[in-house]
Amino acid sequence: MAVPVPSLHDRALGAYLAFAAGDALGATAEFMTAGEIACTYKGGLRNIVGGGWLHLKPGRVTDDTQMSLALGDALLAARGWDLRMVADAFVGWMRSKPPDIGHACRRGIRRYMIDGTLCTPPADDNAGNGAAMRNLPVVLATFDSPELFARCSLEQARITHHHPLSDAATLLLGQLTQILLLGGSIADCRGCVTEFLGRYPRFRFEPWPGNTSGFIVDTVQTVLHAFFRNGDIESCIVDVVNRGGDADTAGALVGQLAGACYGVQGLPPRWLKQLDARIVERIRRQTASLLALPRPLPLRAAASISPA
Repeated sequence: MAVPVPSLHDRALGAYLAFAAGDALGATAEFMTAGEIACTYKGGLRNIVGGGWLHLKPGRVTDDTQMSLALGDALLAARGWDLRMVADAFVGWMRSKPPDIGHACRRGIRRYMIDGTLCTPPADDNAGNGAAMRNLPVVLATFDSPELFARCSLEQARITHHHPLSDAATLLLGQLTQILLLGGSIADCRGCVTEFLGRYPRFRFEPWPGNTSGFIVDTVQTVLHAFFRNGDIESCIVDVVNRGGDADTAGALVGQLAGACYGVQGLPPRWLKQLDARIVERIRRQTASLLALPRPLPLRAAASISPA
């Protein structure tokens, strides 16, 4: 019997739920080494059990999923793209006292709160993975418009991160996700990545350099290495998370790609049960609503930047 081809909705929901699962699973191993993980979890970390340095309850997520949901809520509240509403959503999230917030995210949101500017100045220490990690709602809302995707992705990114490597990675990961959402193959993704590496050779990931920090190059190398060498959602996420380091963000991003590739049907049922049910329901509702936004996505505010 032939396996049904996932629909756009199935792929989008798979991307978002696998993103959250990778975040929740990876949070347990964040800042641990691969050796420490192997010693602590015999056979490797494979279940969403909470704990970690944030002492999370099982199934809870971190800033990766929380900021994504905040961004998605802003898109839906505006019924289109309004960068100031996105920034306000990030402020609301930060004021909710999240369990964790990255330095660049905190600095950028505080700058906006103080002076109202929507674009952080370029800086060498803006090359973290905090912009790429939260961009999935933009990917879903602009799946049929490459130009709007690039514009909105960079605008949301530069609220907190303004660096050529962060920009490039945010666009690459979103482009790969959209290729898969629209039924593209892993071979299509390989072609996109090959072209990207021709322009940004610093991101080469084969052989994997072995770095798992929050530096965007390390994150992208880890995510791509695991995505292209595994054949299902669980294997991709487990592979990344058990490497340690910034395991929640890398786990979330490889989950985003794998979920878009294999669809929600490919997500391990036990992970859906282990995830916070409130997060699962928010993701289900938000995914459907983002896909139902008007096309092309209305622009509710003047652009603050132009895509580089």
